[in-house]
This record gives sequence, C-alpha cells and structure tokens, in this order.
Amino acid sequence: MDQSPLSTAPAAPDAAEAAGLTPVEARALFRAGLVTPTAGWSRGWTQANLISLPREAAHDFLLFAQRNPKPCPVLDVLDPGAVSGPILDGDVRTDLPAYRVYVDGEQVEEVADVRSWWREDLVTFLLGCSFTFEGALAEAGVPVRHQELGVNVPMYRTSTRCRPAGALSGPVVVSMRPVPAAQVADAVRVTARYPAVHGAPVHVGDPAALGIRDLDRPDFGDPVEVRPGEVPVFWACGVTPQAAVMESRPPLAIGHAPGHMLITDARDADHLLP
Repeated sequence: MDQSPLSTAPAAPDAAEAAGLTPVEARALFRAGLVTPTAGWSRGWTQANLISLPREAAHDFLLFAQRNPKPCPVLDVLDPGAVSGPILDGDVRTDLPAYRVYVDGEQVEEVADVRSWWREDLVTFLLGCSFTFEGALAEAGVPVRHQELGVNVPMYRTSTRCRPAGALSGPVVVSMRPVPAAQVADAVRVTARYPAVHGAPVHVGDPAALGIRDLDRPDFGDPVEVRPGEVPVFWACGVTPQAAVMESRPPLAIGHAPGHMLITDARDADHLLP
C-alpha cells in the first residue's frame, strides 16, 4: 500500500477554519491524506503526543514516563494492539497527519498511515502536548510566534538527561516560544495551570544553559525569530520519547512526526487546574 500523501489529499484550511474544526472533522482530513502541523487546530480540544512500542518495552517506558513527568505526562495508555480508547474515538494508525517509524532506533519512514507497520503487541501511550495550552497563552495576550508565522514549533535536544528506566535513556527535548520580557511571568502563570500537558517552562533565557548552541537550527520543527525585547522560553516537549528511542534502540517504535499531533476527544479544560 502506498502510504505517501496522495495528490488528491484535501487542501489545508486557513487558520480560523482549522481552529474551529471538531476533532472528528480534523482527524477525517488527516485520514484523507492532509499532512500539516496541528498548532492552532481544534481550539479547546486536547492534542497529544504518540509513541507505540512493543509490549516488552512498555513497562520500561511507563516507568520512564513516571520518572520524567515534565516531558512525558501520560494522558492514557492503550491495551496491546488497541487503536482507540476513552479519549479517542478514532484510530491511532491513521488519524494523525504524519508518523515516524523507527527500527532499532533508526528512522526508516515518515508516513501518513502506519497500518502496514502495526502489530498486535504494540502498546500506545498518549502524552500531553504543549499545543494544548497555546490557546490560553493567546487569550492572555502572550504571542505564539510559530502560529503567527504558520510554521512548526522549534524543538531542541538539550544537555539535560532524563532519568533512565530499564533499557530506556535519553535527553530532555524542549520546545521554544519567544515571549516579550514583560509577559514572561504571564506565560509561566498560564502554563503552570496545565501540568498534564507539560506545565510551566523548564527554562527561561540563555539557551546555552540547556546546551542549545544555535536557536536558528532546531533539531525538530522550524526556526522562529526572537525579536528585540523578547526572551526565549523553553517548555518540556513530548518528542523526548522519540529521542530516547533513537538512543536506546528498541526493535520497533512508532511516533508522531514532531508537531503533527493526535487531536483527541478530551477537552483542554479537563487539564486546567483552578
């Protein structure tokens, strides 16, 4: 089966249309072949990172997530072979815009459908995503630069190490959003109320403190400008499990293409602390 995006794939809606789509409508577009980052899509509905691993690696990953809750906040764990669950009335094999497939830690494909890779022993983890709190940032008047530009959020491997678990180890990955200096406290306050989707930033300011050498060369996603008077603010990122996969080399892993998330049937408000 040809899993590449089809020439007949639907056109991407504009930003306002994408924000107003229900999860069912958004997932139908992705199933039909639309490949696009999902920042700003389905406003008010929770987006999730995805990682599927063989059953024998699942316990190690669950322990890895428990030991590293900032980059790996677990929203749900599906049974082996299951493709839907309480927060997804859909199919984890087809309902994301793009997936990455890893064999022995090496990326072998980026595709829009992973049914040909699917195995009945795969356990799928749905992890919180910082796209979930971007609507709250915008409502607080904090700019979200990658949405303004229509590009993918920049993401970076850091020199900070996750706590290992069993066979899994790797670096913390972060996403970055430039924030005017006067609004950094607002950004911290707003996002701290969403601990299930990474919560407050892990670092504000100098990228070198995280081992990031060049903001213009993200490891994943697209670079965005940090303008005069702005400060780079870094949040833990759900691409961290894929960095661990690349380092730890399990026999098979399926993840979302960075920035191309699963739009679930959970509400953002479900994860908001008072």
